[in-house]
Amino acid sequence: MKIILKKDIENLGFQYDELDVKPGYARNYLIPKGYAVLALPGTIKNTHEILKQRSRKESFLIEKSKEIEDKLRKLTLKIPIKVGKGGKLFGSINNQYLMKVLDQEGISINKKFIRIPGNKIIKTIGKHKANIRLHRKREFTLNFEVLSYSQS
Repeated sequence: MKIILKKDIENLGFQYDELDVKPGYARNYLIPKGYAVLALPGTIKNTHEILKQRSRKESFLIEKSKEIEDKLRKLTLKIPIKVGKGGKLFGSINNQYLMKVLDQEGISINKKFIRIPGNKIIKTIGKHKANIRLHRKREFTLNFEVLSYSQS
């Protein structure tokens, strides 16, 4: 079922994105909560008009996202964390933790735009990836390494 999002929705899309979702998800959750509307021809036309009017603002946001992407490219992220026997972490690394680490590096990204593929949390040392959505048209894959700094 084709819908148009009225708000940014974590793990789904940004406002005014035109998406294809399962009918039950749209009818029972997105539309009643006011998060989306059906993608009818008139609605699509209105959305395109709104996006056209916002294109100037969009170009500024794209430039800003390119700057953040350049900073991320130059960054080699190594996260030291306390590790127990067998290489298991005390705790875990999730999108909130990554947001704090990036904040310390001077890069401010909201946690809802950071996605760790698969299980969403990291509990082992080694090399990992996270997808960072900088803008509706730009996504960056951040490679980082989780290191052990203390064996207890």
